Amino acid sequence: MKTNLFGLTPDQLKSVVSSLGLPAFTATQLADWMYKKRVVSFLEMSNLSKLSREKLEADYCVNLTPATKVETSQDGTKKYLYPTQTAKFIEAAYIPDNDRATLCVSTQIGCKMGCLFCMTGKQGFQGNLSAGEIVNQVQSLPEFEKLTNIVYMGMGEPMDNVEAVLNSIEIMTSDKGYGWSPKRITVSTIGIIPAMITFLEKCQAHLAVSLHSPFDAERQEIMPIQSVYPITEVISEIRRWDLGRQRRISFEYIMFKGVNDTPRHANELVRLLNGIKCRINLIRFHPIPDTPLEGTSDAGIVFFQNHLKAKGLTVTIRASRGEDIFAACGLLSTKELLKKQQETDF
Repeated sequence: MKTNLFGLTPDQLKSVVSSLGLPAFTATQLADWMYKKRVVSFLEMSNLSKLSREKLEADYCVNLTPATKVETSQDGTKKYLYPTQTAKFIEAAYIPDNDRATLCVSTQIGCKMGCLFCMTGKQGFQGNLSAGEIVNQVQSLPEFEKLTNIVYMGMGEPMDNVEAVLNSIEIMTSDKGYGWSPKRITVSTIGIIPAMITFLEKCQAHLAVSLHSPFDAERQEIMPIQSVYPITEVISEIRRWDLGRQRRISFEYIMFKGVNDTPRHANELVRLLNGIKCRINLIRFHPIPDTPLEGTSDAGIVFFQNHLKAKGLTVTIRASRGEDIFAACGLLSTKELLKKQQETDF
């Protein structure tokens, strides 16, 4: 089988052309054709020499994988289903909003973190995506030209696949790749500290931390990672970087009825985040099967927001999108996996 060049960073492309005995500038030409011009055929790469094209064609290819299904919401949100190299499925969500158009990309097939509120976690961990599979969600998107922002908040924990995530961001932001500003990219994490440090050292994209409870014991009940990397240690590391001065830092807070939405929780959030220049995003819980959790009412979310704002914090309520098309992350891919399993059993 030929090796797919799509998803290789400029430096990785240099290694490929060097191994073929081709001029070093061939790597820049390849990156320009693949990522800027979005050309996938060596024959169409007209400024490559005939010898270069022949050598590349012998052992390499440029393959993209189109979505196999799309669900379209009444609000314009679209959820795309992509097959993986391992015959599984991942999702990407396209979210248009006035002059912004955001793509939420996946980084893993399933997830090993086991958060109580996450449908992806119920699939279990089925593998990491390559940088090419991550970037494929961007370039294969029919709305590619409309994109203004990318968030790494889809299936999987980005910091559990940090090398591929960083390579994909390098492709997105390099002058020899798509040339995006890192300020257009946000990466989410539940707080895997060593990988988060690597990310902060090597990348200037924004960071979003999934917090969901300020109390250690309560957070551990819904997020098992708390026992390995307590949120207090995650916050301490963030303080060390003084992120609010360098890039945007936000804390994601899904609101669960009677679990994390009381004044006691709001007061502890204020104490925990004191002095950090950040934004708190309050998120409505999209129900998933087989979980005891319920979402806080809209009135309860507003009350919680006002309590935090009165203490001087910057707080937004994230608008719910795509509720009619399996909005919760992992629902669409789980549905497709079950369908495939039923067909196999039959």
